[in-house]
Formats: sequence, C-alpha cells, structure tokens
Amino acid sequence: MSHPYRMIPELAELQAGGPLVRIPMQQDVPFTPRVRAIVDTAEFQRLRTITQLGLASRVYPGAVHTRFEHALGVFHNAIRYLWQLGKDERFAASVSVHQAEIVLVAALLHDLGHWPFCHPIEDMELPHLPPHEEFAGEFLSSRRELGQVLLHDWQIDPAEVLDVLVPQTDSPAIRLMRSILSGPIDIDKLDYLERDSLHAGVPYGRNFDRNRLIQSLLVNEAGDGLAISTKGKTAAELMVFARYVMFSEVYWHHAVRSATCMFARGFFEVHTQFDLKELFQQDEFEFIQRLRIAARQTPAEPLLEGIFGRKRRLYKRVIEFSLHDQPDLYRHFAGRPYADLVLLTERLRGVVSRHYGIPVGPADLLFDGPPVHKEVQFAVEIYHPKSKRYVPFDEISPVVATLARQQFDDFVKRVRVFAAPEIAAHLSDTEQFLACLSEVSAGEG
Repeated sequence: MSHPYRMIPELAELQAGGPLVRIPMQQDVPFTPRVRAIVDTAEFQRLRTITQLGLASRVYPGAVHTRFEHALGVFHNAIRYLWQLGKDERFAASVSVHQAEIVLVAALLHDLGHWPFCHPIEDMELPHLPPHEEFAGEFLSSRRELGQVLLHDWQIDPAEVLDVLVPQTDSPAIRLMRSILSGPIDIDKLDYLERDSLHAGVPYGRNFDRNRLIQSLLVNEAGDGLAISTKGKTAAELMVFARYVMFSEVYWHHAVRSATCMFARGFFEVHTQFDLKELFQQDEFEFIQRLRIAARQTPAEPLLEGIFGRKRRLYKRVIEFSLHDQPDLYRHFAGRPYADLVLLTERLRGVVSRHYGIPVGPADLLFDGPPVHKEVQFAVEIYHPKSKRYVPFDEISPVVATLARQQFDDFVKRVRVFAAPEIAAHLSDTEQFLACLSEVSAGEG
C-alpha cells in the first residue's frame, strides 16, 4: 500500500534527501521552499533571540540554545511521526493530508507565542497574563507576514493552526492531532529532552531509543490520541526516567531555581510599570535591559543584577524539602499563588529577623514553591498485537507506575527557601529555620 502522505513535500524530502538545514545533533531537517518561507518571516526569526532554557545557562554555560533551534527539531520529529503514523490505517482514515500539513506547521510554530523567560513568568499566574499559546494568535493574524505565508504557500488558514495550539473546536481527529504536539509521548518532549541534555552537557535526556519509540507509534483505542505497541515499551520507560532525571538534575537544580526565583521576584516587583503585551514582543536582550532599568533604586535591583549584571551573584539555598521529607510544611507552601508566596516571604522575614537577631531586607529571602499547575502525567496505552488489547501503561510497568502515576511534582519539585549570600551565612541551623517556617505556617492557621 502506498503511503497516504507521500505527496506532502516535507515527508517526500525526508526520504529523498532534498534541501535541508542541519541542527545538533546531526539532524537533517527538510527545508523545502515553503518551510523556508515560514522560517524567514519576522515572526519566526524572533525565536532566534529567545533562549530555550532561560536562566539555566547561569549554571550550565552551554545551555544557551534557542527556541528557533528547538522549533526546527520539533518540526523534524513531526515529519517522522507522520511517516510512521501514516502506516496505521486508523490514523490515515482520521487525519487527512491537509490536516497532516497543519500538524507540520503547528509543530514548527508551537513555541511562536513564547516570550523571554516565559515559563517562570507564567508559573506566577499574575492577573491578566495571557498564556503563551494564546499570545501566538498575535503572530498568526492573517494580516501579518506569517499569516500570509500560510495562506499563499501552504493553503492553510492561520486559524486552523491556532486551533491545534489553543483548542477552539473538538473532535477525535483534532484531539489526535493535538496529542502529537502535547501529550505523554509528544514531539516536543522528544526534542527538548535530547536538546536540553546536549546543550547542558549532561547525558540524562539522551538515554532512550527514540527510533524504537517512533517505530512503535499507533492510535489509541478511542481513536483520539497516541498509543504505543509493546515493542516500544522499554524505550517509553526510559523516556519517563529521562524526563524525571532532567527535571531533578537540570530544570529544578537548586542553583537554577535560585536564579529563577531571583528573576521571578524581580519581575514581580517591576511588572506593573509595563504594558506586558508590548513588553513580551521584545527580544530577550531588550527585555532584560528594560527590566534592569525599571529595577534601579528598588528592591528588585540586586536580584536582577545578580543574574543579568556583570557579576554573578546567586542566592544561597537555606533549606529544601519534598512531600516525603516534610509533608505538612510541603502541603502548606506548595502550589500557592505567587502573590501568596510574596506575603509569606514578608512574614518569614520578620520571624527570621527575630529568631536570629539580624536585619533582613525586603528581598533578602525568597520562597520557591512548586507552581499551581502540574506536569503532564504519563497516561498512555500500550497495544498488544497478539491479543489485540490496549492496556494502560502504568498497569504493566513498575517504572511508569512509580515515576508517572504517583504525583511527579511532589517529589521532583521541592519547596526551597533562598537567601542573599550575606544572610544565608547566618541561617545554617536547619532545625531553627524549620521552626521559623512552622511559625509562619501556624500564623496562617
């Protein structure tokens, strides 16, 4: 049987070896004229100026790769996914050639709405803050250059792409399309685990068999999402473990979180001075400079200068604990709105000053509480060809049951308190500091 998507130029070029662009690690991404037309737009070129991991580079110097590079990698994964899924009769019957092309464009543009340091800012859940997916609508307007390219070069209405990125309609087919971009085994995770690991200089995100996983892809029992066959079981288990370790050792590394908390508190102090819709359209350099100028002569200045100034000055970790270590305190401080954490920090400042007999400035202590939203859990089916049965993966895999069915965030994302270096030097007594936290917690009761 001929492949249903064989006439899509990008899939044809993947097999034929046509024009390409090369990205790490040795990925040859098909670069047809209509792909080039998207990449050359001002809206897409903006992603060259936005780093993928933001403040992680303060700890991992090589982690300065951009969302531009990541978007090309995700697009490459989309081509490979569609080539494999096109062999599944149920997928081909559900997703037309036109819809498959929409998936390709959505993959290329999935981070279009990201602004500099997008995730730390979104985690704060400030009032009137648009999610970055909705912000993508600004760039997908048919009046913009990018929208015109989609209409004329791809014969795709920009609204069709936006519907995949920010759900407006619902059907089994559109849910299936979205699951390729956002789900337990999506093309985004497949790229960022490997790319972030590569640029951070760690092995954790690269130790699973991507080819085997892609070769096992098929449609789930309901026909509205992805599943894997039994031959992809080990690769999927290793992907789950890779994600767990990358969060533990890179994304939520204590020094990365220190820099992230410093940024978050600095941004919180100055954000009301800006038209955020306008600010978020700046490149990363301009974004940083405008924050630094706004922070001058305010409590935010030492925070932002400590991460963006000429001298690196990260706050020190005073204490950290997970749900397992301090269940009552963890439940009290985790998942709080950011404005609550700022109030709690102010209370803690007074308690610490009294307990330790030292002056504590308004931005000398920072709470790091896991954000309100949770990570996507690894809820995926595994298909047994011999019995023709779909089984929830966590029912047959101890790895998935342990690392994905249990609450991922409760163990990876710890509650931490950071302090300015000169203050942290006085706070080495863990029991005394726990007593301070308990007093703050009790004071809310």
